Amino acid sequence: MPRPARRTEAEETKHREVMKVFTGLLLALFVAMLSGTIVGNALPVIIADLGGTQLQYTWIVTAALLASTASTPIFGKLADLFDKKKLLLLAIGLFSVGSLLAGSAQSANTLIAYRVIQGVGMGAQMALVQTTIATIISPRERGRYNGYMGAVMAVATVSGPLIGGVIVDTPWLGWRWCYWSAIPFSLIAIWVLHRRLHVPPSTRRKPKIDYWGAALIVMSVTLLLLWLSFVDTSFAWVSWQSAAMLGGAVLGTVAFVLVELRAAEPVVPMWILTERTTALSIVASFAVGTVMFAAPVFLGQYFQIGRGYGPTESGLLMVPMMLGVFLSSTIAGRLVSARGTWKRYVVGGITIQAVGVALMATIGVSTPLWVLGIYLALMGIGQGASMQNLVLAVQNTVSLKDMGAASSAVAFFRSLGGAIGVQVLGAVLSAHIATLLVSRLADAGIPAGSLAGGGNLDVAALPDDVEAIVRSAYGDGMDLIFLIMGVLAVIALVAAILMKGSTLRDTVDLEVKRAVQDVKSELPADDTAETGDDEGPARRAS
Repeated sequence: MPRPARRTEAEETKHREVMKVFTGLLLALFVAMLSGTIVGNALPVIIADLGGTQLQYTWIVTAALLASTASTPIFGKLADLFDKKKLLLLAIGLFSVGSLLAGSAQSANTLIAYRVIQGVGMGAQMALVQTTIATIISPRERGRYNGYMGAVMAVATVSGPLIGGVIVDTPWLGWRWCYWSAIPFSLIAIWVLHRRLHVPPSTRRKPKIDYWGAALIVMSVTLLLLWLSFVDTSFAWVSWQSAAMLGGAVLGTVAFVLVELRAAEPVVPMWILTERTTALSIVASFAVGTVMFAAPVFLGQYFQIGRGYGPTESGLLMVPMMLGVFLSSTIAGRLVSARGTWKRYVVGGITIQAVGVALMATIGVSTPLWVLGIYLALMGIGQGASMQNLVLAVQNTVSLKDMGAASSAVAFFRSLGGAIGVQVLGAVLSAHIATLLVSRLADAGIPAGSLAGGGNLDVAALPDDVEAIVRSAYGDGMDLIFLIMGVLAVIALVAAILMKGSTLRDTVDLEVKRAVQDVKSELPADDTAETGDDEGPARRAS
């Protein structure tokens, strides 16, 4: 491995200045991502306290993911049009309000509603942080910083359940602090960014907001997730409700594409989606997002309901995945910056993740914990190496003026994969568990009526013999969930292999690089040799 060149005094000064701003950006990103996973191990306690059901269990997670998914491309585009700093401060403020309200909820339905507000702020923060970083750091340098960012995102995703478990198990705190604890950190992030963040102004003189595009993408995503949530429970697969929701989602998507083709400043420029690297990165990100968001949610149920561990113990058992994510994201980020290439790390990471997920499809209620730890570590290593480098691959192909739209397009489909994945896998798990329960209760000679109100997840309130059967069903039923995730991981791997590798540019804006190349092409051969090839070092390093 080539040793990175020692930074000059000017480069070291620039690095220190960037890190001052980066601290605030990472803090905002951390609390936003943490809000989506901190309830992972707290959910069984929250649902039992509020008297919720399995459907509400998944919707507490999905509501935030839905709002985050819908808001990501919108705020990504707004970042290309307006002051990124003001938008980011607004997003953090909105997220803080949502966190305050969520912690005050008195029922499962009101908690779901407040999670929508929190989710809008979360999606806006994720889009704006990534766009802001792309505005001030070139792709070649960004590999290292993206490693830090990927580590923060992934650690927040995986450590959230542990933090939530500790909060729930602390008598003088309680589950409401899973939401309220984000507020002080958000205020610190606002203070840091207000003082230190300086970004170039937008080059658009007369920005135009694509209201129709924004409305249509929100409507389409919402209808799709609502249909996935209620089909086969509140109404049949073949019914007028299915036709209305699914048909509305399809028509909304078609209308969205037509609007975007005509809009002066589309929320998602269609040319971005047709570019090979972006299109394949979106496919891979969708699958990676499903594993990233869904795994902690269902692992919380596996460890607590299936294996009988407490919230804190459940979080500690996920530490191998967190460590894998942190180490691989940081190391891969440094290697990407040193070598100037990204594809080998994306392909290698997704391969390791696919192996880890496939092994998790073999688990049951009696699987040794040390074996689970190895499987989870493999999932984490693969996720950390691939997640942010998929975004970097796309950012390397677009100019600065479209950076927000391109970055948020990848983040959008990653969040969409998470939202759809949690919802679909939640429905699959519910049906699979129900089948296992019917069979095992019958084998034990226990009438199914013993699970009256069986959608309630307060397992401790059940009779001892019924409780044991329910726990065994949850412990043995997770294999199907990870089998489906394994199929998605293979799809992500195929997409990553088909992506065209590229050398990371040394300029923030693609247009600057093109201008330099145009000037060089007009110079005599001797002059070109004297100025040097701006991609030479990257090629040599790779």
